[in-house]
Amino acid sequence: MSFEFILRIIGLLVFAILGGYAGQDLASQYQRDIIVYVLGLGLVGALVGFIVTPYLTSRPARALRALLGRVAAETLFAGLTGLVVGLLIAALLAFPLSMLPEPFGGVLPFVGVLIFVYFGISLFVMRQGDIMGLLSAISGRGGESGSSSSWTNLNRNILLDTSVIIDGRVGDIAKTGFLPGTLLIPRFVLNELQYIADSPDGLRRARGRRGMETIAELQKLPNVMTRVSDIDVEGMREVDDKLVVLARQMKCPILTNDYNLNRVAELQGVTILNINELANAVKSVVLPGEVLRINVIQEGKEYGQGVGYMDDGTMVVVENGKDVIGEYREVAVTKILQTAAGRMIFARVDESNGKKKK
Repeated sequence: MSFEFILRIIGLLVFAILGGYAGQDLASQYQRDIIVYVLGLGLVGALVGFIVTPYLTSRPARALRALLGRVAAETLFAGLTGLVVGLLIAALLAFPLSMLPEPFGGVLPFVGVLIFVYFGISLFVMRQGDIMGLLSAISGRGGESGSSSSWTNLNRNILLDTSVIIDGRVGDIAKTGFLPGTLLIPRFVLNELQYIADSPDGLRRARGRRGMETIAELQKLPNVMTRVSDIDVEGMREVDDKLVVLARQMKCPILTNDYNLNRVAELQGVTILNINELANAVKSVVLPGEVLRINVIQEGKEYGQGVGYMDDGTMVVVENGKDVIGEYREVAVTKILQTAAGRMIFARVDESNGKKKK
């Protein structure tokens, strides 16, 4: 038996009793048969109560719960704080306002409650970032200085999508302090990650579990605030669509390495923090003519080529490097090619220094 059905039964009984009392009053007023009126209006009241009760109880409560579920925790806390402050100010002013002559003394206290509650909620919601930063500074989350870092960090939420959590590099980036703000993981992203971790496919299962480990690692970092939120978006099923709508509502960026999500979000005016673009941006800058020390590890696609890698993962194609595979050699950069996959460097073995083995 569902909770809504129980409420319908209660509403049926309550409205039936009210209908019975109304029938008794009408029968007494018009001197009619009291039993007919009581039974008739009682049955009508029972029918109305059975139909109307969910629209007065469970369904408004469900709609309110869904609305509150879409509101960020910081916004909800700031709104409730503004409500309390507005009610306190209105209560302090109620007595002097009630001393005014009628009709002002009877009307202005109520008007004052409405005005101060409205301005209290509006002001605290608008300045929620500063309020949360101040609370964090007071509680000591900002470290020894206590204020500046936490004040800035809590002003900003960063939404994480599934791909960037599975990737795992977000943990290393967060350790460096280059992600100021609260890393927000919506519940629907966590659910998708759990679904991947439970996949019968071994590779997908391993990727999902690595994502779970990444979240656990982020939550242990002392200088990074990571929060799993129940906030959701109604009317959408795809995780990427929910993230874009949520980012627009909260006015915050999305951290991802998904190219398709990147393009869709940019078209809708949502800020994207792409880890792949960050990785390409911080790679070493070299110029033609510079000499690098490279371990040539394999053959290239073309005849006579060898391939090695710099410390940051940049591929170096050594044009005459086939004969020195497995050796560390100094190579001179000849040209640099920027591709969609990243930067590729072409070089030639610097024969003047001779062979230098590891």
